[in-house]
Amino acid sequence: MKPVVYDAGPLIAADRNDRRFWAEHRIRLELGIVPCVPSPVLAQVSRSPKQVQLRRLLRGCEVVALDEAGAHGAGALLGKARTTDISDAAVVRVAVTRAADIVTSDRIDIERLASAAGRRIRVVET
Repeated sequence: MKPVVYDAGPLIAADRNDRRFWAEHRIRLELGIVPCVPSPVLAQVSRSPKQVQLRRLLRGCEVVALDEAGAHGAGALLGKARTTDISDAAVVRVAVTRAADIVTSDRIDIERLASAAGRRIRVVET
């Protein structure tokens, strides 16, 4: 199995204690796959310290900071795709740099950005 990057949809599913998502996440961890979560995605879904399930999920993930190079890369993707969602662009940017699949509930926007990046990225829907 390839590395994976989580978009907002999986984090929301985890926070809602979605059993199917948790089972899939557990399988990834058992296979030694540590999912990546770009920091803008975390900012998009984090609302309260009471989101216990979200914090539980993050203990098994790598949160990837958006540094200057990543910000420029995400911005370039937004320009090419003519879209504005920074979180989605960060997800695609991390997936490209790590040759990872993307787990999302937003297939259309993610595929548009992946196309703008000139890459075929496997998109798994939550």
